[in-house]
Amino acid sequence: MVRFTALCLLQVGSMIKFNPECRLCPRLAAHLAKVRRDYPEYHARPVAPFGDKKPRLIIVGLAPGMHGANATGRPFTGDYAGILLYRTLHQFGFANQGQATHLKDGLRLINCRITNAVKCLPPENKPANQEISTCNRYLKSELTTLDPGAVILALGRIAHNATLKALGLKQVDYPFMHGRLFALEESRWLLNSYHCSRYNTQTGRLTEQMFRNIFSKIVELLDITY
Repeated sequence: MVRFTALCLLQVGSMIKFNPECRLCPRLAAHLAKVRRDYPEYHARPVAPFGDKKPRLIIVGLAPGMHGANATGRPFTGDYAGILLYRTLHQFGFANQGQATHLKDGLRLINCRITNAVKCLPPENKPANQEISTCNRYLKSELTTLDPGAVILALGRIAHNATLKALGLKQVDYPFMHGRLFALEESRWLLNSYHCSRYNTQTGRLTEQMFRNIFSKIVELLDITY
């Protein structure tokens, strides 16, 4: 039976499920309340993961963007970072189209799921360490139920470290580096990439070819044809 707890968690048995009304982080809850007042048409609530329930690839981002996922209610939808991400997902067969603009745009993911280390919009896109830790229970629930052989793609250092925390792994043993691949238990994989943010792509820190190379590695690991 699903029940609502005093801690704003939705729990099924021992597994913590995403709660769209979560208010566990006071700073984030207050920030979202202000955003809803300033932008009443925005989603301005925790943003649910999007995609297959049993993915072979799960992508972990940082947090919703102010005028992207925070506005639309879907990860990487309507913001600059989503341009490269969804175009690449489509090119490699993980999405039925290469654009993500709003919830009713027809986008569907294939063998793929997208989530964030922090489900709520943080002020200045900078979540506090305690907020990352608090939200980690949701990420842990997603990652520990992955099938053997699945690939976790962490976009950026914060997403990488949150993934390690969710899996009970130490940062010293799994240092972040773009393109770095780590073998995990049950034949799962953790792959790192720079975040596909506007800053990274416009400065050339992450080029489209670099991002394509990451996905070439993913389809190789999953042994699929695109």
